[in-house]
Amino acid sequence: MAAFASNLLSFAISFLLILIWPSKAVLNDHYYDQACPQAGKIIFETVRNASMHDPKVPARVLRMFFHDCFIRGCDASILLDSTPGNQAEKDGPPNVSVRSFYAIDDAKAKLEMACPHTVSCADIIAIAARDVVAMSGGPSWNVLTGRKDGRVSKANDTINLPAPTLNAVQLIQSFAKRGLGVKDLVALSGGHTLGFSHCSSFEARLQNFSSVHDIDPSMNTQFARDLRRKCPKPNKDHSAGEFLDSTSSAFDNDYYKRVVEGKGVFGSDQALLDDHRSRWIVESFARDQSLFFREFAASMVKLGNVGVIENGEVRLKCRVVN
Repeated sequence: MAAFASNLLSFAISFLLILIWPSKAVLNDHYYDQACPQAGKIIFETVRNASMHDPKVPARVLRMFFHDCFIRGCDASILLDSTPGNQAEKDGPPNVSVRSFYAIDDAKAKLEMACPHTVSCADIIAIAARDVVAMSGGPSWNVLTGRKDGRVSKANDTINLPAPTLNAVQLIQSFAKRGLGVKDLVALSGGHTLGFSHCSSFEARLQNFSSVHDIDPSMNTQFARDLRRKCPKPNKDHSAGEFLDSTSSAFDNDYYKRVVEGKGVFGSDQALLDDHRSRWIVESFARDQSLFFREFAASMVKLGNVGVIENGEVRLKCRVVN
């Protein structure tokens, strides 16, 4: 009798631990094959139409995916609106410039009509990020799905996003905390091929950089002069800035070629050339676009697995918890 009671207690404890212990979700690329086979088509058509009306959508959706996964994992916490009692991630300083949330909202609304309460907002972002890259001439990959949406979003957490001022050591450490290696860091930085930055993110490199150098010495001199003309001080044009590579609407390896030439816009871009662990990868991607495409696709799959849990929910609307 005592043994039975002991076994029963052990079973009860084990069952309770299963209920309360967060477990990592197992993702696969056939998750919606039966429950919502049209999910991929709906998401693709929605982001394609949004991109046709606004060419900034691809860069914004790709950045949205990165900023979501880097904070609390890929749980769509970046989509939640702030409430009177909580300032959400999207209102944190690094995310104020993240836009085009409407594209994800539109896809979600269509999916709720086609297959209610089935496709998570986190999966929509992951699939949309793949689609905008492929639409822009970049690689495609099988997106693993089955993520659930988180219920917590805090603006203060965005301090953990890698800043454009970080050096290579800081960047490598930041990515390592999320299980991402140096090759992932360099490959994912290539997403800047679709990017644009306002002057505020890089103007510190252009004037009074240090007690020794007025301009960041790692910058190409003529490039720095060109940027100074676009970003004068004081700068009254708040929309002024620079594209992060010279083919901003095409997903290609031009970003790496520019970094090799000393024309990385962010200090964090140029820093990739300063460390022996990342320099050779930058140079390899600058020489071989197909290599960059393969590694970018692999790193996006890896990023999509960061912090994925199965004890969340499938939001009915991406901006609010159920």
